[in-house]
Amino acid sequence: MFAGARGRQIAGRFTVVAAVPFAYGTAEQRANWHALVAAVESTLRLRDHVAGTLPEMAEQLYRRSRGMIGSLSQLVRGAAILAIDDGTEKITAELLDLVPVDYAAQRCDNPIRASRRVGDTTAL
Repeated sequence: MFAGARGRQIAGRFTVVAAVPFAYGTAEQRANWHALVAAVESTLRLRDHVAGTLPEMAEQLYRRSRGMIGSLSQLVRGAAILAIDDGTEKITAELLDLVPVDYAAQRCDNPIRASRRVGDTTAL
C-alpha cells in the first residue's frame, strides 16, 4: 500500500502509533479491562441490552480481542449490528461468537492462558 510514488504520498498521511494489548494476569489488570469493557458498553444504545452484561463477559471479550482495544471495539460494534438486524437489541455471548475477529486480534503476540480455577490471579 505504501509502495511507489503514490504509496509514499499515502504514507505521509499516517503516523505510526505503537499499541500494546491490555494485560489480564493480575487482579488490577483484570479490573482495568473490566472498566474498559464497561466504558464501551456505556456507549451502546440498544433498546433491550442490560447494563452490566458485557463486563460479565469480560474474559470472553479478552480472549477474542487478545486485549486489543480496537479489536474489542470491533467485536462489540459487530455484535450490536447483529442485535439490531435480528431485532433482539441486546448483545449476547452467542452474538459475539458470530463476529469474526479483526486482523490485529488474529496476529497479536499476546499469549493467552486458560484459567485453572475461578479467582486464579495467574490466569491469562
